[in-house]
Amino acid sequence: MTDAPTWTPGGGLRFQLLARSGNARRGRFVTAHGVVETPAFMPVGTQAAVKCVLPAQVADTGAQVVLANTYHMGNDERVQLAERHGGLHGLMRWERAILTDSGGFQVFSLPERTIEEEGVRFAFTQGEAPTLLTPERSMEIQRSLGADIVMAFDECIDHKAEPRYVAASTERTFRWLKRCMAVQLQPHQHLFGIIQGGMDLDLRATATAQLASLDLPGYAIGGVSVGEGHASMVRVVKHTAPLMPADKVRYLMGVGLPEDLVASVEAGMDIHDCVIPTRYAREGTLFTWDGKMRIKDKKFRKDRYPVDTSCRCPACAGGFSRAYLRHLLFAGETLGEMLATLHNLQFYQDLMRAMREAIEQDRFAEWAAAFRARYLGNER
Repeated sequence: MTDAPTWTPGGGLRFQLLARSGNARRGRFVTAHGVVETPAFMPVGTQAAVKCVLPAQVADTGAQVVLANTYHMGNDERVQLAERHGGLHGLMRWERAILTDSGGFQVFSLPERTIEEEGVRFAFTQGEAPTLLTPERSMEIQRSLGADIVMAFDECIDHKAEPRYVAASTERTFRWLKRCMAVQLQPHQHLFGIIQGGMDLDLRATATAQLASLDLPGYAIGGVSVGEGHASMVRVVKHTAPLMPADKVRYLMGVGLPEDLVASVEAGMDIHDCVIPTRYAREGTLFTWDGKMRIKDKKFRKDRYPVDTSCRCPACAGGFSRAYLRHLLFAGETLGEMLATLHNLQFYQDLMRAMREAIEQDRFAEWAAAFRARYLGNER
């Protein structure tokens, strides 16, 4: 391992490939707000907040970058709120790196929207006058929000879409990317392109080559984790990841469950995000090395053990029992959601840390097999 690089505000995004184990990569990239060790998982703070927890608590889990969303933060009032605080970092009181999604996924998940070459026309709420979100407007919003990494505006394609539509949409996403590139960002910001192509592996390869020709600081695989299932997601990622530039950050968007993250890293991806750890926590599903624990199950009503005796999160290290967490969640107490969220966030960061160590020791295949045998074996 090499020493962590020095960094200065406004410096370029620099990715270092430190070790490999099979296709799995151990790396590091540098932003104006700090260093990110990869493979990494980014907790999601959709509306400029990771639900139920303080920013310092998120940092204590080991998270080095969080995600906020352009769609949810993109109306004039919220953009101006961020600007008055000098951007999302000041607004959120988060001193580490931030990535903003372009809003494409949220817009394209709306039931009523019209896709045009210019952009996407939609209404934020029912009965509201439609608004047009263009690649340029997405970039302008993200510039104002001030995130370190900004994502190009793309179309997230339904995994069941007709081949002709998938091809046309993928080409449009590439045209939109070039329009995004024409918008001037802040000096500390870096634009990532998004590889689309649906479930068509040939289209994925073509899109990857097109985007790589533009020499961006990083590239993402989009359009997975949209209902296609684990096997189809892995098929797309395993095909696409090796085609992506080796000297740039690789981002798998919207993934996912622990088994998804292991498969992604195994294929060669670097960073990930998903609402699963926080959303599942609020619903009473906790992640452990022995599989998911559904804490609301009746069998935990008298259980005085913490969720995981080896975990250092405030719930486990603090000695809060499974029975107490169960009680809090059924009682609708915010403390229950907070403790459950902190546990899941800690597990995800510990999972990524374990994968980084396995790659450094060149034993990722063995580690992944052991993880699956324990985690998925207990799930079954």
